[in-house]
Amino acid sequence: MTKQKNSKEERFRESVKNEILSFFELNDDRSWSLNQVHKAFAVRDRSTKELFATLVEVLTKDKKLIRQKDGNYIIDRVTEFVTGKVDHVNARFAFVVVDGREDDVWISNQDLNGAIDGDIVKVLISAKRKKGSDRAEGEVVEILEHGRSEIVGTIELLPNYAFVTPDSKRLYQDIFVPREALKDVKHGDKVIVKITKWPLGERKMEGIIQEVLGKAGENNTEMHAILAEFGLPYHFPEGVEQEAEDISEKIPEAEIAKRKDMRGITTFTIDPIDAKDFDDALSFEQLENGNYQIGIHIADVTHYVQPNTILEQEAFKRATSVYLVDRVVPMLPEKLSNGLCSLRPNEDKLTFSAIFEITSKGKIKNEWFGRTVIHSDKRFTYEEAQEVLDLNNPPAEVPATVNETTEVATPVEEVKPKRGRKKKVEEPTTPDVPFLHELTVLNNLAHILRAERFANGAVNFETVEVKFKLDENGKPLGIYQKIRKDAHKLIEEFMLLANKRVAEYVYKLRKKEPRNTMVYRIHEAPDPEKLRTFSTFAKKFGYSVATEAAQISSSFNQLMEGIEGKPEQNILESLAVRTMSKAKYSTDPIGHFGLAFPFYSHFTSPIRRYPDMMAHRMLQHYLDGGDPLERAAWEVRCKHSSEMEKLASEAERASIKYKQVEYMSMMEEERVWDGIISGVTEFGIFVEITETASEGIVRMVDLKDDFYDFDRDNFRIVGQRNGKVYTFGDKVQVRVKECNLARRTMDLLLAGANESRGGGKKDKERFNSRHRSKSDSRSRDNRKKDYKGGKDNKHGSDRKKRK
Repeated sequence: MTKQKNSKEERFRESVKNEILSFFELNDDRSWSLNQVHKAFAVRDRSTKELFATLVEVLTKDKKLIRQKDGNYIIDRVTEFVTGKVDHVNARFAFVVVDGREDDVWISNQDLNGAIDGDIVKVLISAKRKKGSDRAEGEVVEILEHGRSEIVGTIELLPNYAFVTPDSKRLYQDIFVPREALKDVKHGDKVIVKITKWPLGERKMEGIIQEVLGKAGENNTEMHAILAEFGLPYHFPEGVEQEAEDISEKIPEAEIAKRKDMRGITTFTIDPIDAKDFDDALSFEQLENGNYQIGIHIADVTHYVQPNTILEQEAFKRATSVYLVDRVVPMLPEKLSNGLCSLRPNEDKLTFSAIFEITSKGKIKNEWFGRTVIHSDKRFTYEEAQEVLDLNNPPAEVPATVNETTEVATPVEEVKPKRGRKKKVEEPTTPDVPFLHELTVLNNLAHILRAERFANGAVNFETVEVKFKLDENGKPLGIYQKIRKDAHKLIEEFMLLANKRVAEYVYKLRKKEPRNTMVYRIHEAPDPEKLRTFSTFAKKFGYSVATEAAQISSSFNQLMEGIEGKPEQNILESLAVRTMSKAKYSTDPIGHFGLAFPFYSHFTSPIRRYPDMMAHRMLQHYLDGGDPLERAAWEVRCKHSSEMEKLASEAERASIKYKQVEYMSMMEEERVWDGIISGVTEFGIFVEITETASEGIVRMVDLKDDFYDFDRDNFRIVGQRNGKVYTFGDKVQVRVKECNLARRTMDLLLAGANESRGGGKKDKERFNSRHRSKSDSRSRDNRKKDYKGGKDNKHGSDRKKRK
């Protein structure tokens, strides 16, 4: 009897234990105390509570559950570690980006354990961030590699030490600099500090001054600081320029004899007015059969930059030229970029060419790729070429709007892509103007090629380009938005044609596996979740965006057409670009979604892009009958090129943001600006000023007429008492409250907002505790308390969140 009774009790205990385990498995997004478990099972009597406590301990010993520091329990999942890069979004949390993982891992600030933005870390995956979310949460358990050893910032000198406030908005702590590490530095200087001690527990970063860039606020200093912040060079190492200087400018006759001689054919370049590196030219010839021979001639950089040279190594390292607001940091020394390789007029130049025979209806009958020698007859600026094109179709007399902040050019009506019969090229009506015939035919062919692209599913992104008028010291005198006209689109279409056909040629040249290795420019379809989010944003402005794969391109094109010239154009274009996947370089020919090309490469800009140099070398290798190149080594170069392109783009955007903030800081404080809400967060609303395309934030604490709650699901904030709603896409008027040039940020105030939100003292205290940042809760006078010298070096700043 006793044995039977014990067996029954054991079965009962085992059944209860399994029920408890199932409960934890089903509720694995959080931890549970014993009392919470009791309530979940409606356990009230003491003996059953004791049984539950015993069984929970058994499950813990069996490694089914984990007892946390706070005494709560959580399911012990199979331990998962991932490796990725820290993307420090704000002072409260960061993400770790893991290659091959669809979602980033969420890390709370206290679980970063000394890691900073850009570090490569090992992360222990724990629970999910919150119930209903698929995003994993984790904790940094090891810093495998620091992403940066040097940080750019502004130095503040104190009697016995100094600290550097980083420029980067993704670094949330100052860097302590001991007095003995200070050399020839002045208070307020912009510096590069080399990190000697990394964050550990209570200890913050410590460093020494590596380089003094100059006085903060001076144009040259700030541009150098931006380059340094992103790890980009601003001068060439010793030996690189000398190697370029040693290259002879004379083209040997023996070299010309190896090439197709195109010097007798009409050839010209079309470039920006301030360009010096002309890396592409077009040639035009009408054939006896009525077709056109169009040559796309690209500077033959790889003739001059040979493998295993200092020049080659530096070109690979840089991978791209960097275009800041006021300067170009070239990939190649000036002797090459602006001299030997630049296709200047009235000079013989070595080129790598793609030559096409094209009918008047835009059909390609023949193609040829190879090395050539050309002689450019004319250097056009885009404006000059457009003037010639306008002789056939003069633009409407629409006055441009120009004031001290904007310069809006007269828009040119776009030829809308249509399916069906191709348009035939029309002959110019004024034949006596030099190059009118050639430019007119090329422009009409470009329109045909463009229409065909869109008919095949290309996405029409006409993003607004922000430009500046600068004085001799780099100060912004005005901001304007550059309008692309037919001359720009003409060059674009023929460069796209060359890039596309080179990629197709290399891929199809070898009919069996393995295919020829090539550097491709790839672009994947947008992520469905991002697409749905963007569709919701667009609805706020009254636009519909389809999320079905087959309709994405046409839907985006309709949107771009609908927003053209409207206040929301810049915001929606920017968001649309961010919705798309990032184009990158790869040896995997998966196609280019945005251009609707199954094969696409970069061939046309080797003066400023290393992947184009790669494409030239690979194409010549295959033209010479070479076997498929070893893929892994070229893939490494593709990945490096993509990474450097990203850094260069970030630096370019930072320089634009700096000049925008600098310009706005020069405006009258009381001036009211029209804007559109471009983002909504729990700490404020972002507003893009329409006239200057500058973005700033209206913080919750500065909304004086009410207490506002953040409605995450509907991208809005809602007043608790007055019910007022501010949502994405709303038109508002703002004034500038504060411009922070060092951080490239701008605080705004809603114009006309009430100065008092009413309510008593408790209401105000509640509002301030909810919405002020940590940096607002402390005064700068308390800075000394944050820095404690001594041998333990446990100094640091509590100011985890900045403006």
